[in-house]
Amino acid sequence: MWSTSGRFFGPGEVRLAILSLLSEGPRHGYELMKMLAERSGGIYRASAGTIYPTLQQLEDEGVVSAEPSEGKRVYAITEAGRAELDREKDAVERIWRRARMWNDWRAAFDPDAAEIVRPAERVVKAAFRAMSGAWSDPDKADRVREILERALRDLENLGRPSSSSS
Repeated sequence: MWSTSGRFFGPGEVRLAILSLLSEGPRHGYELMKMLAERSGGIYRASAGTIYPTLQQLEDEGVVSAEPSEGKRVYAITEAGRAELDREKDAVERIWRRARMWNDWRAAFDPDAAEIVRPAERVVKAAFRAMSGAWSDPDKADRVREILERALRDLENLGRPSSSSS
């Protein structure tokens, strides 16, 4: 999930994320900041002190170009930038997969979610306790999995609109 350094992005990943976003179309720095926040579910919020120096570095390297537009600098990926993205395709996929995972977890940071943290922890611990010694009961893992999957279905159904009219 997080990089080994405890940061959302590992070394060189902000650079690749920006290149990837620019491959979708030209953008100015603030748009890139917003897109990075959106893609991570708000977990990662790039600062101007990260984005603009990175954009300048990318421009210096020739992997992006910048043009003034309506008082802002708009950045676009170059052919050299596209070639780099092709070479780093696996790394880029890992970045966006991690961002999707964090976006999926975004609701866990909602203050209302604090109410269910303890019960959720107890359910997970009980599942692990039930699995201890499972080697002697091969059906135990299947039963625990069924219970957890049933709970998951029930919880997912709570989030769906009701088909009955009141």
